[in-house]
Amino acid sequence: MVKFIIITELFFQSTIHRVCRSVPESSRMNRATAKHLIERYFRQLTDGCGNGDCTNEFCASCRDFRPLDKNSAAAKALELFKINAKLCNPHPSEKDTLDGEMSETDLCPTKEDFSDVHYLTENTVCMILSFCEERGDYSALIRIIGRIFSNSDALTKSFRKDEPVDAENPDSCEPTDVDEQEKQSSETTGASLPDEGLDEMLDPCEVTVDIDAVRRVYDRLLSLDQVEAALVNALVYLTPNMELDLEYLDVYETNPDYLNIFIIVLENSNLHSPEYLETALPQFCKAMSKLPVAALARLSKLWSRYGLTHIRRMTETFQQLITFTVVSNEYDGETLVNDDATVVAATQCLKVAFYASILGGDVDVEHNEEEEEDSESDELTLHELLGEERLYNKGPPVDPLEKELGVRPVDCIGPLLPYEDFVNESLNDVVEMDKDFTFFKVNAETKFSFQSCPFILSIITKNQGLYYDNRIRMYSERRLTALYSMVQGQQPNPYLKLKVRRDHIIDDALVRLEMISMENPSDLKKQLFVEFEGEQGVDEGGVSKEFFLLVLEEIFNPDIGMFSYDDDTKLFWFNSSSLENEAQYTLVGLVLGLAIYNNCILDVHFPMVVYRKLMGKKGTYLDLSDSHPSLYQSLKKLLEYGGNVEQDMMLTYQISHTDLFGNPILYDLKDQGDQIPVTEDNRQEFVDMYADYILNKSVESQFKAFKKGFLMVTKESPLKYLFRPEEVEMLICGSRKLDFEALEKTTEYDGGYSKDSQIIRDFWETIHSFGEEQKRLFLQFTTGTDRAPVGGLGKLKMIIAKNGSDTDRLPTSHTCFNALLLPEYSCKDKLRERLLKAITYAKGFGML
Repeated sequence: MVKFIIITELFFQSTIHRVCRSVPESSRMNRATAKHLIERYFRQLTDGCGNGDCTNEFCASCRDFRPLDKNSAAAKALELFKINAKLCNPHPSEKDTLDGEMSETDLCPTKEDFSDVHYLTENTVCMILSFCEERGDYSALIRIIGRIFSNSDALTKSFRKDEPVDAENPDSCEPTDVDEQEKQSSETTGASLPDEGLDEMLDPCEVTVDIDAVRRVYDRLLSLDQVEAALVNALVYLTPNMELDLEYLDVYETNPDYLNIFIIVLENSNLHSPEYLETALPQFCKAMSKLPVAALARLSKLWSRYGLTHIRRMTETFQQLITFTVVSNEYDGETLVNDDATVVAATQCLKVAFYASILGGDVDVEHNEEEEEDSESDELTLHELLGEERLYNKGPPVDPLEKELGVRPVDCIGPLLPYEDFVNESLNDVVEMDKDFTFFKVNAETKFSFQSCPFILSIITKNQGLYYDNRIRMYSERRLTALYSMVQGQQPNPYLKLKVRRDHIIDDALVRLEMISMENPSDLKKQLFVEFEGEQGVDEGGVSKEFFLLVLEEIFNPDIGMFSYDDDTKLFWFNSSSLENEAQYTLVGLVLGLAIYNNCILDVHFPMVVYRKLMGKKGTYLDLSDSHPSLYQSLKKLLEYGGNVEQDMMLTYQISHTDLFGNPILYDLKDQGDQIPVTEDNRQEFVDMYADYILNKSVESQFKAFKKGFLMVTKESPLKYLFRPEEVEMLICGSRKLDFEALEKTTEYDGGYSKDSQIIRDFWETIHSFGEEQKRLFLQFTTGTDRAPVGGLGKLKMIIAKNGSDTDRLPTSHTCFNALLLPEYSCKDKLRERLLKAITYAKGFGML
């Protein structure tokens, strides 16, 4: 026994600081408690608990136990103390003896050392708090918090929903017997569930954690300064073991309640504080990223039920970690942010909050456009023969979590959190999109790409990724053309060349593109070069811009009748009574696809529902607010009407609209619709069917042809995966906000001009004094479009070059280079007069 006491003292001196270093200097009671625990383990190993039916493998009363000598038992007792092994409750026959020994050795009673607490409940925490408050010493609380929160098994069993709570006062914390806790747990896990609870347990996102109890416990614990360090240290000890369990032992598959650990830890509202950011939270995120997709889906569904405040806190926590890590490190071409395990793990955790925000918002998973399936061929393509199929013939990927949840970002009409809250600007500043694109397309299984989590990327960054994808496809088609020409002995044609006449631009473009789409659709993936017949010039971007402008100007001409124009919304919609054939609409879709593919901005004015339909969704009642606002308001009043709908409104399921010539056309939403009245009970159905007819059925053939043309260019592109409908609109149309202050800052000068030249100062004063329409005319004159590119005018590299001394000649421009050739006029008034004349009458000339 002397040797045992010596070993105990040595162990205490060497280990108590390491195990409980978050606890203040141990008191006399703490030393006695530790000694008492080790002695209990020693007695259990040598004398047993006295229960002949004991099943504890670390107890001498167990039938399978192998006897140990005193020295071995002492060493084993230290080991069991370190791992917090199970202690048997004293058998009635032994209890009096043990109580006598305790009084003789002046050790703390079991009630005070809380050694029998193997998991936490709200009542237990409150009991320990009361105990500590009475003595003015929180070391017992800190010790038990550190022990439970650092042990995955203990935390998994903690804060179960079946914890008894005072019904009249759920926040009360009456002390309960600690030994009774295990009895309640065994009864709960062993008993069958009542029928009324069966449906809850079958819910795939239902968990056994009492969230409200956890939050109440945290409210009390986090008000104590002493507890924070214990929680941080416990999390540091806990997470490495969790990561190993999840990665190598598949612990979640055998015990779905393992998710409880993440639920409990993430309820800590202080996770974003500096104490956690350096070590604890990064390790925790790495462990969380190892959870299987099914577990992440459960967590996302659970968070979606907690509401806006909870999801915002989760989002801010992960964003704080990403930003903190990014600004604390330096990244370059060799050290990529993609290799930073903390940033990667936090981004993957942020994805859970992103989908929770979608699930918690207004979601429509039903109204989807039918996707045409491609017919598969057994023949190997040249891309496959060259080993490039992963780069060029791979359609948009499907996110595993998205697939598990059965919801897409495009399904969300309005998320709980704005999409902008998930964009991390610090990360966008350091990510190398050329390398990230390679990881996304080629090394997705071995290298992390932030394009697999597009919600965190800004539209500017994602547009760079799309640009790389488009350019590589162009180079690939160029190589294949060269290969074909060598084999067949023909002149190579590495570009998509369109030769058109200005006065027959639609017919020429339609015939040429239709031939290409039928004979060799892959040519549409080549870089576009446009030539106007009878005009000299090499298309380096400017001629293509003008081609797009002229095509759209003619197609959207109201006199043609392909699209109807709303004077109030300034938007175009498909004319269901158009006399034009479907090929014309296919051409419009091709033009939009080619514009994205060739990085051109178009002057197109469609309602948002068009882009939603392009991304796979059908138009619904809510989309009418943008496309048909007057009809939307009428239908909204119908839904909100409080009187007798049938008698007062006198509506039926027969509706009317006008054709191309203004003649009324009747349409039955149901068979014999004129005989079916609209009532209070069926008005929602009437509204839904009305909207479906206007946005989908009435323009089905026109939109189908339009979408076909669009997909001819973009189907294999990551466009659908990376961008939301509103972002696709910005890619096609550019930004409507014109910040000429930003343009002035990024403009470069040539030919002898500088930003300090007098004429340059006069020029910018003149530009800033222009009205909105004059500014758009100037932008059209200089760049070929009146829209700002993605990211604003600050992303537009304009050049102002000197074009001789004072003269009466007008300024000219090279739209393909965004270059303005400006003579050095003698005065500001002359500069203004010459510039206004140039931008007002420049259509068809002056731009090269």
